Amino acid sequence: MIIPNWSWEPKPDYTRLLKALSCQGDPHFVPFLELFADTEVIAYLLNEPVFRDNDKESICISLDQKIRFWYQLGYDAFWEEAILDFPNLIKLSVEDTAPLASANRRWVDEKAGVITNWEQFERYPWPKVSDVNFFPMEYVAHNLPDGMAMIASVNGILETVMWLMGYETLAYNIYDQPDLVQAMFTKIEEIFIPLARSVVEMDGVIALWMGDDMGYRTQTMIAPKHLRQYVFPIQKEIAAIAHEQELPFLLHSCGQLETVMDDLIYDVGIDAIHSFEDIIEPVESFSARYNHKIAIIGGVDVDLLARGSEDSVRARTREILEACAPGKGYLLGSGNSITNYIPTSNFLAMLDEGWRFNTEYYS
Repeated sequence: MIIPNWSWEPKPDYTRLLKALSCQGDPHFVPFLELFADTEVIAYLLNEPVFRDNDKESICISLDQKIRFWYQLGYDAFWEEAILDFPNLIKLSVEDTAPLASANRRWVDEKAGVITNWEQFERYPWPKVSDVNFFPMEYVAHNLPDGMAMIASVNGILETVMWLMGYETLAYNIYDQPDLVQAMFTKIEEIFIPLARSVVEMDGVIALWMGDDMGYRTQTMIAPKHLRQYVFPIQKEIAAIAHEQELPFLLHSCGQLETVMDDLIYDVGIDAIHSFEDIIEPVESFSARYNHKIAIIGGVDVDLLARGSEDSVRARTREILEACAPGKGYLLGSGNSITNYIPTSNFLAMLDEGWRFNTEYYS
């Protein structure tokens, strides 16, 4: 593995991660947690090829890589998901110019999706829970090193509707076809509720993490009143499913969410929040208001990780640790994820600074 010659060895212990997620962690030892790392980053740091094929052997190799990657870098857990396919999504692509580029960078068309009217809604081949492939989670659960655990992942409620309708179409239809919009969210609820019940009961699962981008730089993607009408009730159901199994419910959501943060904490029932950009609000400012109420994950800005120097990454990481760790509910990580355009040296510098912080008090 292409890593520095660190003086510490991985000793995973997911119980310390759970303590931090319940705001009862050690203020002198901060666990690491990431939403994900791009496949190219994992393969590069392992000095191994990327496996993208969908045959079972390639999937197993890819999952083995993921396990080794997170273990050797000192993580106690990482998330894995069951495969639930929403077919025919309309996607755009351009050439990927990142240092560890894949063939193309792809995203869902934000204008018009595969469902824009009632006829398309009725024709769409909606997936069922019986279609879900749980093999990746089952494989990870049976191959984790001692002390490591798995966090189950489910797709977002608003995100999935935006992918299917297109963000622009959804925004218009909230006013032009509210009955269709309600039908979309009801259909997603019918799929995701039984899926959530299935994944929280799987071996090795210690938490449930939903990724549901609901904001952008200045405000929420749809009005707070519409989030309360369509999105939060389903998120609340899924959070309750996690809590029934005594598992914390983690939320990843990009964007400015201040107008709905109380809804997320006190109504939906999130236990932790992830995704921070310094240009929206530095993580330590958020921590000053919300630590002890919910756990806080990440916050080392992706722009800094992508374009800053190793020294600036170390300095910023240390600032965040010193400000957030005393709250006993902070987990170190990037503001979003470890993308293939982040220099791996900067990613490793963030982790190395975390290891230094974690060992100084007890040395």
